Amino acid sequence: MGPDFELDEAQDAIVRLAGEVLDDDAGTPDRLGKALGEAGLLTLAVPERLGGAGLGVLENALVITEIARRGGAVPAVSTLGLGVPPVLRWADPDRHRELLAGVGEGRVLTAALAEPGDPLPVTPRTTATAGWTVTGTKTGVPDAEQAHRILVPVSLETGGLAVALVDPAAHGVTLRRSATSSGIAEFTVRMDAVVAEPLGPAADGRCVADLHRCAVAATCAAGDGALAGALRLTASHVRSRQQFGRPLATFQAVAQQIADVYVTSRTLHLAVLAACWGLDTSHEAADDDLWVAAYWLTSEALAALRSCHHLHGGLGLAADYPLHRYGALLRDLARRLGGAEHCLHRLGGRVVHRPV
Repeated sequence: MGPDFELDEAQDAIVRLAGEVLDDDAGTPDRLGKALGEAGLLTLAVPERLGGAGLGVLENALVITEIARRGGAVPAVSTLGLGVPPVLRWADPDRHRELLAGVGEGRVLTAALAEPGDPLPVTPRTTATAGWTVTGTKTGVPDAEQAHRILVPVSLETGGLAVALVDPAAHGVTLRRSATSSGIAEFTVRMDAVVAEPLGPAADGRCVADLHRCAVAATCAAGDGALAGALRLTASHVRSRQQFGRPLATFQAVAQQIADVYVTSRTLHLAVLAACWGLDTSHEAADDDLWVAAYWLTSEALAALRSCHHLHGGLGLAADYPLHRYGALLRDLARRLGGAEHCLHRLGGRVVHRPV
């Protein structure tokens, strides 16, 4: 990606290929995931020595955006956003093959970040002993039931923070499915002295902070796609819908509203690109852009979605019309980020504590 936020030739090809695969293989999440894997879109960030393309967070985010643009609920989003990037950044390279094997065939990796009352706890209440037994409760864990491993931020009893790898089928793990607006599979995960293993050697909090960054980037990328999909659907509707013998799009009030949605969508898109590019180049330098994107999603995207519903009238609420899927997905994404006030607090905290 260049300084003007234009995608390069390879990135453009990824977007086109993802769109073609998703449009051709519309169906169940399992079918979509298999099609994405066969096209090589699940292993873009996997090193070439392991059969991947050796790309980065940005390329994974482009695939996540295209999935959400079509209202898809595919477990691959968890793998691409919450699993593969942290494993590549923090696991020992000798373990990459073990952890990433099967990702291209649909193996799911996910992360358990939220705890009751805190969407992204800086200091997790979930703990790990010196012998790596994990105890605690995590909420809103996507695709936990299907996951090969769950990445779990923990506070170490010996001091410091780390990320534990937990097998959801391990003794002491209890999964309880929780309701979501979009129907995406989320679970409350309770761990009672569960035998786990560390993702990597770091115990100074860097791995936890970076896992949070990857999660925010993936969530915002999905929000970018969901809002873009709603905008595309609404623009098509107001062009074709006739009122008083004229297309709705020719009315000034309608044109102004759809223009506002476009500005919101485009702003979110650029913020997400900047954040993901920054995450690929310098971890901590991406924080400002990540929380700008998160705040824009939680504060503006839902309002823009309401405009899309308004412009559709009653059709937008019909169960057999796809617009409601975008609204439901955006609500779930905003909840995962903690809402607008939480995102603004995180962004404001960075500004306040920045050296002058």
